[in-house]
Amino acid sequence: MKIDAGSTAWMLMSAALVLLMTPGLAFFYGGMTRAKSVLNMMMMSWVSIIVVTITWVLYGHSLAFDAAGDGTGILNKLVGGLDNLGLSGLVDTATKDDGTGMPSLVFSMFQMTFAIITVALISGALADRVKFGAWVVFAIVWATVVYFPVAHWVWGGGWLSNLGIEDFAGGTVVHINAGAAALAVALVVGKRVGWRKDPMRPHNLTLVLLGAGLLWFGWFGFNAGSELAVDGVTGLAFINTQIATAVAAGAWLLVEKLRDGHSTTLGVASGAVAGLVAITPACGFVEPWGAFVIGAIAGVGCAYAVGLKYRLGYDDSLDVVGVHLVGGVIGAVALGFIATRPFADGQSNGILTGGPISQLGVQVLGPVAVGAFSFAVSWIIAKVIDRTMGFRISQEDEVTGIDITTHAETGYDLGTVHASGVTSPNGSAAVPAGKKVEA
Repeated sequence: MKIDAGSTAWMLMSAALVLLMTPGLAFFYGGMTRAKSVLNMMMMSWVSIIVVTITWVLYGHSLAFDAAGDGTGILNKLVGGLDNLGLSGLVDTATKDDGTGMPSLVFSMFQMTFAIITVALISGALADRVKFGAWVVFAIVWATVVYFPVAHWVWGGGWLSNLGIEDFAGGTVVHINAGAAALAVALVVGKRVGWRKDPMRPHNLTLVLLGAGLLWFGWFGFNAGSELAVDGVTGLAFINTQIATAVAAGAWLLVEKLRDGHSTTLGVASGAVAGLVAITPACGFVEPWGAFVIGAIAGVGCAYAVGLKYRLGYDDSLDVVGVHLVGGVIGAVALGFIATRPFADGQSNGILTGGPISQLGVQVLGPVAVGAFSFAVSWIIAKVIDRTMGFRISQEDEVTGIDITTHAETGYDLGTVHASGVTSPNGSAAVPAGKKVEA
């Protein structure tokens, strides 16, 4: 077995970069919450690394990427097989029979990091108010019955792949999937206490900017690594990622300046993430001018989309829907118009670059199908959890602060000053009298 050393080295680095994105997301989300919830918010990302790694090794890779026979059966169009349970059969194998690939375990590790961050993204809609144990259960079940099948649909030889959908690095699989799920669970869990009445501003914008910077850095592995090789498309995806992100961040700042009279640090961070999201499905399929266009549309579109939660009345705490769902749709559908570098035989240019209208149809069908499936199944999972173990903490615990009531910790040692108003004899935070710490 011969391994391509250059591609393998790049994919090892890309996998590490994508994994770094989840701690980066923890900083990004943590800074956007209130001080009394920062640790819980970050823990929701960290525990996603744990539970998704375990499920991926046991059966996730197999459900997403095992060919399950000849690949033509109805079941195989929906989910992979069971031949790679426990990653069996992947040791000492390569991804290509011609000896120019990478070790199969490196490919599996890379794909695992995508599953991890997709689950973690959902948590941003649920800040301040869900039981930690309930989130762990949701993460396991959702990865199993939503993420792994959807990854198979698009990347593992499933039905959307057979239709020719173009999703270079996960606009549909990751962002639309997570955004639709976030909306569903937010509707089940309900609004935070005091939503639209009390100020719920980000408590630490320096953490937000740190997190956004780590996401931006890691996203080069996320997008350029998705070529699964080192070639011209790798370079195209790399620079397109930079272009779209910078343009979207600038567009968001411009919207803020024209609309509100000032440009904010939260705006530049959010705009950058919106650009990263939107270019994800398109980074290897469009010319640099296309990345510029997608970034501009995403920066403006997502800046306005985040306000939909106030008009429609759902409490998406950290704008997962407005940035990830909307941004993912912008990038995926844009390919139906401006794709210029089809990835493989059977995939086409956009209608503005000489391709058939059928490609636009597929680029619309994918987000609709994945979004509807993810929303429906996520709503059912959340409802079952809510009716059995309960998804939400008590109102009293929410007001006190989920960090202290659930984790018996606070993010900042402020001496005798705490959100809960209670300290231990040594001046550290203590659980309020009569309170029980939830698992």
